Amino acid sequence: MALVRNAEVKDAAAIAHVHVQSWLTTYAGLVPAEYLASLNEVERIPLWQEWLQRDISVYVAEVEGVVVGFASGGPLREALGDYQAEMYAIYLLQAAQGKGIGRELVGVLAASLLAKDFTNMLVWVLEQNPAVHFYEKAGAQRLESKQIEIGGASLCEVALGWTDLKKIVDSSGTT
Repeated sequence: MALVRNAEVKDAAAIAHVHVQSWLTTYAGLVPAEYLASLNEVERIPLWQEWLQRDISVYVAEVEGVVVGFASGGPLREALGDYQAEMYAIYLLQAAQGKGIGRELVGVLAASLLAKDFTNMLVWVLEQNPAVHFYEKAGAQRLESKQIEIGGASLCEVALGWTDLKKIVDSSGTT
């Protein structure tokens, strides 16, 4: 079982590793190979060090002391309906997927956002990302889509939203 805890600045390198490795496995064939090849864990460390000092929620999941995933979220960055909060990112190493760790991370993030008086949240995800089914299974509804550009390619990104953070917390077993 995974231990989910608040991320600390000292976790920046581990988070950068999960971030890049997850992109390489999840987005192969969806995002241009040249873009994926340009991803650099070392360059992401200072970015994560900075993000971890912001007023956002970031959690890591550890298995046997090794960070295998993370989730982050906070106030909505782009207005969409009545939504207030956003899951900015959730990534797991491929070997950690399908074991309930993602569901646990979503539940802990939802609980932290609820504690900050948010009542709902959404996530933006590439439409062809297999994680879309994970979010829908977790109760998210498709809201809208938009075109984005990654590595020179035009891709479709969809917003999926949960109208009640309490339901996420209850279904995840998070206390």
